[in-house]
Amino acid sequence: MPPRHLSALQRERLGMLAHCLLQDAPSASETNTEFAERCDARLASLAPHKRTEFGTAINLLSGRLGVFLALRRSMPFRALSSADQARACECWATSRVPLLRTAFQAVRRLVLAVHYARPEVTAAIGYAGPLQSRNAQVPWEGPLSGMHTDAEPVRRGVVVLPRAIAAESLPAGVITADTFGADLHRRADAVVIGTGAGGAVTAARLAAEGYEVVMLEEGGYFAPSDFTEQEAELTERLYADGAMRTTDDLSVALVQGSSVGGSTTVNWMIMLRTPPYVLEQWAREAGAYGMSPTEMGPVFDRIEEAVHARPVPDDSHSANNRLLLDGARALGWRASTAAINADGCVRCGFCGVGCRHEAKRSTLVTYVPSALRSGATLFANAHVSRIEVRERDGGSSTPPLKRVHASVRGTRADAPARTLTIDAPLVVVAGGGVGTPALLQRSGLGGGGVGSWLRLHPTTAIFGRYDREIVPSSGIPLSTMSDEFIRWNGTDYGFWIECPPMHPSFTAAALPGIGPAHAERMRELNRLGVLIALTRDGADRFTSSGSVRVDRRGRTRIDYRLTGADQLRVRASLAASARIHLAMGASEVGTLHSVPVRIRTKADLAQLAHVSLAPNAIGLFSAHVNGTCRMGTDPRTSGSSPDGERHGVRGLYISDGSLLPTALGVNPQETIMAVASVLADRMATRHAGIMRG
Repeated sequence: MPPRHLSALQRERLGMLAHCLLQDAPSASETNTEFAERCDARLASLAPHKRTEFGTAINLLSGRLGVFLALRRSMPFRALSSADQARACECWATSRVPLLRTAFQAVRRLVLAVHYARPEVTAAIGYAGPLQSRNAQVPWEGPLSGMHTDAEPVRRGVVVLPRAIAAESLPAGVITADTFGADLHRRADAVVIGTGAGGAVTAARLAAEGYEVVMLEEGGYFAPSDFTEQEAELTERLYADGAMRTTDDLSVALVQGSSVGGSTTVNWMIMLRTPPYVLEQWAREAGAYGMSPTEMGPVFDRIEEAVHARPVPDDSHSANNRLLLDGARALGWRASTAAINADGCVRCGFCGVGCRHEAKRSTLVTYVPSALRSGATLFANAHVSRIEVRERDGGSSTPPLKRVHASVRGTRADAPARTLTIDAPLVVVAGGGVGTPALLQRSGLGGGGVGSWLRLHPTTAIFGRYDREIVPSSGIPLSTMSDEFIRWNGTDYGFWIECPPMHPSFTAAALPGIGPAHAERMRELNRLGVLIALTRDGADRFTSSGSVRVDRRGRTRIDYRLTGADQLRVRASLAASARIHLAMGASEVGTLHSVPVRIRTKADLAQLAHVSLAPNAIGLFSAHVNGTCRMGTDPRTSGSSPDGERHGVRGLYISDGSLLPTALGVNPQETIMAVASVLADRMATRHAGIMRG
């Protein structure tokens, strides 16, 4: 029996709440107890304090206090009629009490995500499922011509894994707790913590220069055949906190990868260069050097060649992407075809849960293998608990020795965790915008700007109902974009519009509502067109609107609020996205508000100027978690120097999205890779003397 995280009473109460939330949902045939058990199992990926908080949310909603705050009646939820239970849920969703909105959304999202992960449920709403098990059903599915090469297995300067690798074997240099039989203490020239866009690029560069490199990745190593295209199962395995990471108040869902390759393994592949005005701002405000638009041009060229970034052919866009491309152009707005890092793409639509076809040129199949071929070692499932500075700098040119403490988990149920300790003069932290500041703070290396200045590109979705099939789960997820408003109202801070893939479990949790209204939307999934609007946050440039902190009990806390300036841009992005849907013939447009704003004509757009953006009043998410150890010259307001080195700790570097001085206004994958490449070159040159030969 799987471990239980809720008490028996909490599971009983959750079952009752779920019964109300799932009224009229397809195939809602399980007993309350069976369903609650599956929800309980889903909580396994959360930190213990988050599981406790979820139990508290259940107790609040199911008890007398929750019902009284909703209906002014002092009785438990189970004593209400079905109609009153539904009314209570509606009141919680729109309550003026933030805690009630948070508690309700915690339960609602989990229940809907778990229910719509079941195969019988997804079949009932017409979801086609994995392309590998069926024939292409729409013109925008299947192998994509014009975006692949015939050369195997080397692809333009970066050595990659060959096309076929047995799931039961690991490449040379990849180690898990299953493959070493005792605790291990070793030395290295450099330790790189994290294998995403920043860490993998850094590790490959240092290893190529002859450094003895050890890579540590908290997530697991996955072979192509492990990517089964089963949405719910893989999101639990490939994403941070089992895809349940959020800000503490649940107002923003944080979508971050957690496996070898980091978010590059699960992202939607779009490659966008840092806007020139952003690079100029970094030089002006953060002291960044060697990263002017002219200097970064050749770096972007190298990155794009290494990951095979190519524009998607115009005849290969999905129907959802065509809505954006054609709708924006019909309005006279800029819209363009995107470049994606793919080679041999089959347009299966499952980029968000790993690429079983090895077409996505993530760091899993580019920079990580390149580092391994140069002699690096990779420990997967390795959680780094702290970094200890062992020797203080006494004026030597050699950086002080650091000791990295990690626990490597076994992948088999009977495999014990092993303790791994590595001593190295050079340590690179690349755990992302949450993991990096949390590790530094746990290690007593925080302070100053570490954990502050969280930037998220706050994102919301706008859906349109169409009288034709859109099938937003199919095809290349993100192949077009509109940056018409990227410099909104003449400022450098605006928003841009893209397309997401919409698979059932994620969609069910994201779409607002409960009961019959929500069930109706899910049955219409194949006729929904969905756009996402992303805002370049930080327009109030001297305001730190978010933070990542480790409290006295060792719990990681994530806080974020939209500033007034950012709210203006989010509202404008809603109106622009709605206009695109109307231009393409949507019969109705809806927002992700708890009570969705309904738009049928241009006159209805005026409602969007005043809608609430309070926490949990509207669905927000982010896959771009940046800025919490930003580069800068002032240790009081930045986490690292313009070289990426942690202020005051020689030889300790940061190389991920957390060091970006500002939000970008574009998807950050290419920027992080390019900045990591520049900083790795400097590291390799500066510390060449530490190599042990």
